[in-house]
Amino acid sequence: MSSDLQVLRFTEATIRQVRLDCNRAMIRARFCPERSEILQLRCVDNRVETETEFGNQLWYFEGVGVDELDRRHAVFGVVEYSTQYGLNELVEDGVFPNENQRDRYRSVYEREAQRPDWGHPAHRLLASGIIAVSALWLGFLMLKSIMA
Repeated sequence: MSSDLQVLRFTEATIRQVRLDCNRAMIRARFCPERSEILQLRCVDNRVETETEFGNQLWYFEGVGVDELDRRHAVFGVVEYSTQYGLNELVEDGVFPNENQRDRYRSVYEREAQRPDWGHPAHRLLASGIIAVSALWLGFLMLKSIMA
């Protein structure tokens, strides 16, 4: 077993809550809650809460959804939580018809987790632009007050 492989253990209450939230996601996607089922559930990202930042959890689930016409569909879902003061707060959930769409959700999730960096050229350009526009506006106001 490699050293970078980490086995995460969650409490039964956590698993029960995640399963309930997955079922709610299936209901929101208009699948019958009694006839649909979740076949697999797993945590794919667990960022632990620190003194300076809240944590995050991203759960994937696969299942079979049964619609109002009694048709069965393979579903691929995601449930995202924010861990705040030791409690999981539901942020977003979704049900997708294929794994590729669910993976696109994860790419957005990972981009949101990155903090803005003022070293990035676009951020510096934005700050420079705001300063330049502010200076021009102040100059215009000063010129207008002198002319009056």
